[in-house]
Amino acid sequence: MSEKSLNKVMLIGRLGKDPEVKYITSGQAVANFSVATSESWQDKDGQNKDRTEWHRIVIFGKLAEIAGQYLNKGSRVYLEGRLQTREWEKDGQKRSTTEIVVRDMVMLSPKGESAGGGGGPAAEPELVEDPGAHEDVPF
Repeated sequence: MSEKSLNKVMLIGRLGKDPEVKYITSGQAVANFSVATSESWQDKDGQNKDRTEWHRIVIFGKLAEIAGQYLNKGSRVYLEGRLQTREWEKDGQKRSTTEIVVRDMVMLSPKGESAGGGGGPAAEPELVEDPGAHEDVPF
């Protein structure tokens, strides 16, 4: 009997840079960017503390093209996907990175808002799902 497992990540954060969209040899789009998530708390002395965590994001296909067209530095976004670790060798040194491969995305910033802030009322979020995202399901 096989064990069930789950690899799922959900983030709400802001882009640290504009998405970089490239096309692989098959013609499929790939978008890469970073997203910051932050948390705040009070320490035992009552001092306010903040911590920001940076996440590497990878999106494939039509969803990557949409991210490249509509997201920019400072955009607030909800991302859902899975963790993936890649390894490679460069100059004789083994390297690795852990990234989030996104399947679903909701743009949360009002149209035209980025890091500077738009100040207006929030726009209705638009759910965008990669139509090919579930093709790798083995059943």
